[in-house]
Amino acid sequence: MEGDAKYLKRKVKAGSLDVHPTEKALVVNYELEATILGELGDPMLGDRKECQKIIRLKSLNSSTDITSLASEVIAKCKLIHPSKLAEVEQLLYYLQNRKEKAGKPEDDQTLRPKSASVHRYSPIQAELETGEIANINELEDYIEQLYEEIPLKVRGSSLILQLSRNPDNLEELSQNETLLGALSRVLREEWKTSIDLTTNIIYTFFCFSTFSQFHPIIIHHKVGSQVMDILQYEVNRYTQWTTELYKAKGMQTSRASVDMEKDKLAQEAADKKFENFVMKQEQTLRVSIYLLLNLSEDIKVEDKMRRRNITQILVQLLNRNNEELLILVVSFLKKLSLHIENKDDMVSASVIEKLAPLLSSQNSDLINAVVRLLLNLTFDSKVRERMVKAGMLARLVALLQDPGNQNPVSCVLYHLSIDDKVKSMFTYTDAIPSLMKIILQSQEEQVDLEIMALAINLAANKRNAQIICESNGLRLLMQRAFSCQDPLIIKMIRNISQHDGVTKNLFIEFIGDLADAVHRAENEEFVLECIGILGNLTLPDLDFTRILKEFELIDWMKERIVPNSGEDDLILEIVVFIGTCASDESAASFLCKSDVLPSLIQLLKDKQEDDEIVLQVIYVFHQLCTHKETRLFVLQNTEAIPYILDLLHDRNTEVQKVCDSTLQMIGEVSPDWSGRLMAEKFRFHNAQWIEMVQSQQFAEFASLCPDEDEDGLVGEEEILDIDRAELMLAHDVGLDSDSEDGLDLEIHEPMTRSTRPVSGYRLTD
Repeated sequence: MEGDAKYLKRKVKAGSLDVHPTEKALVVNYELEATILGELGDPMLGDRKECQKIIRLKSLNSSTDITSLASEVIAKCKLIHPSKLAEVEQLLYYLQNRKEKAGKPEDDQTLRPKSASVHRYSPIQAELETGEIANINELEDYIEQLYEEIPLKVRGSSLILQLSRNPDNLEELSQNETLLGALSRVLREEWKTSIDLTTNIIYTFFCFSTFSQFHPIIIHHKVGSQVMDILQYEVNRYTQWTTELYKAKGMQTSRASVDMEKDKLAQEAADKKFENFVMKQEQTLRVSIYLLLNLSEDIKVEDKMRRRNITQILVQLLNRNNEELLILVVSFLKKLSLHIENKDDMVSASVIEKLAPLLSSQNSDLINAVVRLLLNLTFDSKVRERMVKAGMLARLVALLQDPGNQNPVSCVLYHLSIDDKVKSMFTYTDAIPSLMKIILQSQEEQVDLEIMALAINLAANKRNAQIICESNGLRLLMQRAFSCQDPLIIKMIRNISQHDGVTKNLFIEFIGDLADAVHRAENEEFVLECIGILGNLTLPDLDFTRILKEFELIDWMKERIVPNSGEDDLILEIVVFIGTCASDESAASFLCKSDVLPSLIQLLKDKQEDDEIVLQVIYVFHQLCTHKETRLFVLQNTEAIPYILDLLHDRNTEVQKVCDSTLQMIGEVSPDWSGRLMAEKFRFHNAQWIEMVQSQQFAEFASLCPDEDEDGLVGEEEILDIDRAELMLAHDVGLDSDSEDGLDLEIHEPMTRSTRPVSGYRLTD
């Protein structure tokens, strides 16, 4: 059988998507083509078969996240192309909101799958409007009615629409040039005459637009361009009508009481007429926007729409009350917002201010669409500022409690929390209690990444960290982190540990657990964060010597601060921890005796290009030099000081400051190093002047000493005299740094004992 199999060729061609008429399921139509090949690979026999696959959605309910479910369906069903994601979402929306029908089962004709256009975005029910059932065999009659008066045109277009809503008819209809030409002509010439006629024709082309293979037909007949004109006209007409109604109400209030009753009746009639107009217009708007959304699959077509101001038109529609229309508008804006030009157009049209009221909607689908649009927009810092000014922060925080929208909301809040000013604003919301509840009550072993990213950012703010620690919050987080070895929760705790004051003191009872986890934890990221927390605990009363001895951390650290180990992040955190330990005099003495300093010096040699590691290694020696006993040890028993002198003029200003402060302390116990430091500063800051003086001195020596060496060079004694003169001059200048000759030395402000240098590794965003 295996030998026969290689001569059988199967080809699967994906088709349309529909919903099951009675079950919560999707119906995937596809075509299976099987061909039997000869020995030379030439086809001998073939067969083609129309097939269906039913995807039952047992987990679908009113609280299901439709976007996530749609992605899961596409991932599991290879018959559905990823480009169909939007269509799958709309079908799932329909299934989620479809009411179950009781009674007898429907007949086979009713059970026949229909197009997606029949369901969620159906502006009208054509069967009910006309009381007739369309027949494909009478298509010519329906086309002829398009050449009659308006009532017959409406009837004919309605019956054609019925046929178009069945996807089985679309192929045949697309080949009828007379039909397509008549529809496009009537739309172009009669669209202002009847809104029902306009809606029917646009809806018919919308049915075609649900399938990409028919897009060229729509474009060929310039339907998209015409629909853009209609859309702009209807938006302007709505604005004009509302303005007139507003003026009429203003005039009514200013009239005498005698005419008030008559004006009231006239106003009620006008309001009723306006309501009917809005209802029909929104049907047209919905199907028009959906058609354009489908056509925008082609980026070139989308760009043409942008040049026709589609973005501004959609933003204007955000003040409507029709939730289904709003969902569609926001979804279109979300797609457009992927391109910076469209994003800028939206912002200039005040999209943020128009979206703010929609966050108070009771429609979860609308909120989901709005939040996802905001997520695309929040990559712009100016947009984030406008969101905060529009009062969105508190409402978004409240939406964290909505399971269906929790994921996108947390992403938006994460982007907002990037700005330090906004971090502090979270203090005045329920963000911290909500996040703590979500983290501590999560049934999953690992809390969602989006939630933890937000929590980690907020913990970088001191007041937020204090709120987190209230009511045993820190203890509960520690328990959760250690029970699951969750690197994200421990990272959040690490951000809490960086804040001085009462918050940092709360960590004293957990030091044993953290130090023990360094040895026992299996997760490398967890170990990294634990050692990072220990490095943050700059507490004066902490017995670092006992910690180093009891948990045998010296040997552990020496094994890992190997330059070529490939664990630079862990090395950096270990060096930071050593610097924290060195702030304690007893621990500093223990470090000097433990033979860990040669490893740090070797690290300094091998990691010269890594500013972070260099900075923190230098800081360790700075801390050791703050104690008299260990300062002498560093000077006499290590080769650290020459390297620090070489780094005195490093390109990194933080490295310069730490080196300068360290060398000044060394100079207090070594006059020789004090002079060398002064000479080095003088040489660096007055290099141009020294070069000029040296050139003059060489010229003088050359004139006084005509008998040069064979190589034509000045003797060594003269050069040494120049160096001694330079050192003496530097000493004199150091005594009078305010001299008018401009031979000034740069003086850094002295570092205090507890000051840790500012470093990039401290950033949390």
